[in-house]
Amino acid sequence: MKVVVIGGTGLIGSKLVTKLGEHGHEAVPAAPDTGVNTITKEGLPEALEGAAVVVDVSNSPSFDEAAVVEFFGTSTTNLLECAAKAGVGHYVALSVVGTEQLSNSGYFRGKAIQERLIRESGRPYSIVHATQFFEFVKAIADFSTIDGEVHLPPVLFQPMAADDVAAGVGRVAVGQPVNGIREIGGPEQFRLDELVRNALAAKGDPRKVITDDNAGYSGVRVNERTLVPGPDAWLGEITVKMWLAQQ
Repeated sequence: MKVVVIGGTGLIGSKLVTKLGEHGHEAVPAAPDTGVNTITKEGLPEALEGAAVVVDVSNSPSFDEAAVVEFFGTSTTNLLECAAKAGVGHYVALSVVGTEQLSNSGYFRGKAIQERLIRESGRPYSIVHATQFFEFVKAIADFSTIDGEVHLPPVLFQPMAADDVAAGVGRVAVGQPVNGIREIGGPEQFRLDELVRNALAAKGDPRKVITDDNAGYSGVRVNERTLVPGPDAWLGEITVKMWLAQQ
């Protein structure tokens, strides 16, 4: 089947295109650098022609709240409109575990708008909620650094490798629409502060990680289970140890 991957040249998108191709599907990477722009609609109708599935793994180029809200609102509206005109039978979007509990974050408000537009569109859909990627552990440390020290709460954390994210999204994309949320996560749970501490040490990063019950995640207070999926989640296979060994 023809699957159009919006954001198909990025970290997850490029891996997803490869995996779908390996399973015999016609995977089309759609992004500004391939002539497809979901904000202006440039090249979008043409890319979606004949597609059975569209998968949106794109992301806002800016994390400023206004920019994020504008990006996900405009992009998703345009995608849904063009997908409906093209007769696409399954609309899939990648989102984040805990989105509904992180509404104090401007970024997650943008993701919530994306999800609401999809749910209310009347189109057959699947929203994939993934836990955080191993590849972004350093970014977590960076936005949690205060005066050279990393402050993080000791909450549960279940990150996954980008390869497993792509595999999970691909599995949903070639299946029947769930018209709801499918959660995916890593195979292991950790404490957020402990994982970041160990990951920084493995990479030779000298920053000290401070266990801080009052610290937030992306500027938002989280509870014990905000960042981990429920019991029915699909779990990846790549462990932290395996991922670090690949780096």
